Amino acid sequence: MKVAITGSSGLIGSALVGSLRLDGYEVVRLVRRHPQAVDEVQWDPTANDSDGVDLAQLAGTEAIVHLAGAGVGDHRWTAAYKQEIRDSRVLGTTTIARAAAALDPRPAVFVSASAIGYYGDTGDRIVDESAPAGRGFLAEVVQAWEAAASPAADAGIRVVHPRTGLVVAGKGGAWGRLLPLFRVGLGGRLGSGDQYWSFVSLRDEVTVLRRMIDRASMSGAYNVSSPDPVSNAEITRIMGQVLGRPTFAHVPEFVIKTVLGEMSQEVLGSGRIVPTRLLDDGYEFADPTFEAAFRWAVRRTPSAA
Repeated sequence: MKVAITGSSGLIGSALVGSLRLDGYEVVRLVRRHPQAVDEVQWDPTANDSDGVDLAQLAGTEAIVHLAGAGVGDHRWTAAYKQEIRDSRVLGTTTIARAAAALDPRPAVFVSASAIGYYGDTGDRIVDESAPAGRGFLAEVVQAWEAAASPAADAGIRVVHPRTGLVVAGKGGAWGRLLPLFRVGLGGRLGSGDQYWSFVSLRDEVTVLRRMIDRASMSGAYNVSSPDPVSNAEITRIMGQVLGRPTFAHVPEFVIKTVLGEMSQEVLGSGRIVPTRLLDDGYEFADPTFEAAFRWAVRRTPSAA
């Protein structure tokens, strides 16, 4: 099977590329720069039209996995960066969805990344895919992000939206920043620590994406997060226990708000999200608990000490 992937150099994308190639899939990586390898195809995610993609290079593509987008936590949320976050998702998704619709033959499936931010801050309430969209900047971005895939759906392509939680991995993502601090004993809860964090191990994320590619019965939105979301305080305790390090450090809420500004809502906000549709589909998580996910990530990235 020929699979085209955007965002292939990111945490999830690079892991997915490696997994697919190990099993003999032909992978084409869409890149914004000039291609430097035979498996790369240039695209312009700001084009907002199929002209932003070299369709001839995607001939025969049976699946497209769209993961590209500006990192939500990469910069402080200035007005300009918030616009970049939105445009990178909405314009990029529109561009690749229209390209998918223009291909002949069309791909069978378009897996278009999404996020549990769709639900906004839900406190300690358990939330699954039946819940309505939330409020706030990211919730509104995710709604527009998913809607931007409509050209592919309108063309009869099966569209799947993995609403991904916080990805647990030793390098990259949130835990790529947290792990070094906890390893030297500087880890601790953030704010009250009562806020729920819904997570998924990188290996479960990749397995689910592959499942979405292969299973014709899967369409629409799926929460890709562990069935056992836990509080930031519990995550802190488990990380300290696994690493054998103290977790006395505590970053007060006012400090987080001062340093991060509006983005602090994503650190202090709560999302107790569960993957009802995945579980109903029979998926069994390799890492159903945070301890399992974190131990796996630590094994994959042994300390340099």
